[in-house]
Amino acid sequence: MDSRTEPAVSASESAPEPEPPDTAVPARAPRRAPAWAHACAHPGPDAREGAARPPLVRELLLVVGLFAVYKVGRQLATGHTGQAFANAHRVWDAERFLHLPGEGAVQSALLHSDTLVHVANTYYATVHFPATAAFLVWLYLRRPTHYVWARRVLALVTAAALAGHLTFPLAPPRLLAESGLLDTGQLFGPSVYGAHPATDAMANQFAAMPSLHFGWALMVAIGLIAATRSRWRWLWLLHPLLTLLVIVGTANHYWLDSVVAAALLCLALAVIHAPHRTATTALRGQEHARAGIPAQDRPELVGAGR
Repeated sequence: MDSRTEPAVSASESAPEPEPPDTAVPARAPRRAPAWAHACAHPGPDAREGAARPPLVRELLLVVGLFAVYKVGRQLATGHTGQAFANAHRVWDAERFLHLPGEGAVQSALLHSDTLVHVANTYYATVHFPATAAFLVWLYLRRPTHYVWARRVLALVTAAALAGHLTFPLAPPRLLAESGLLDTGQLFGPSVYGAHPATDAMANQFAAMPSLHFGWALMVAIGLIAATRSRWRWLWLLHPLLTLLVIVGTANHYWLDSVVAAALLCLALAVIHAPHRTATTALRGQEHARAGIPAQDRPELVGAGR
């Protein structure tokens, strides 16, 4: 019997031959999910602006109705001449007690130029309502959730102001002889008030406190700052600042009228919270717009809670 044994197979001989490179299965790179897929499905105003826009006809009727109620309410506060002048003396004395700057300093600066004082009167007469209306229209078209918030805040501030006009009639400083201030509207024009407050059927001249000119202007600035992301948005604060100088310089309001208006606005903002829109949310919304994704098909973004 042949006792020879088979030689052991070496490890190199037993190993399978490697596949040629062209037959190897290429490794698949993990597919990267789109940026919006990492966002959780939480409602946000900027992701669903179209759905958040309230009906136009309803809003028009609501705004017009609120304005009509306010105008009628202001007229109900007329006829309190004695009380209005008594309150004017109290406010004037309170400002002196608090060492507030005199309104006359601002008016003196305006009176250095007939053109300047005329521009101030025009600003007082023509900017108040159009600026606020333009603000609401822009929010309605571009930032519907911010529009609802701003409309509610303005309605609350205006209602509180109306209550103040009814309970605290106040003659403006231009009618108070003690102030030594001029009625620039009557002297240089234009004026939105009649020459005799008691017979003025168009406006209640004894509704100085609080100043809705200043309160609304301040809300316009705050609303635009909250609803936009431009680095220049803080310049909107120039609107209430300019309004403040105009209403004081034309002797239509005391400093305290603006202080009370600002306090009422702060209370309204504390009660009615603004919708939140983070910078990340805004950036993602811009990416969707560039990608051509319709607003209704975009995912809801994190950080834009109501």
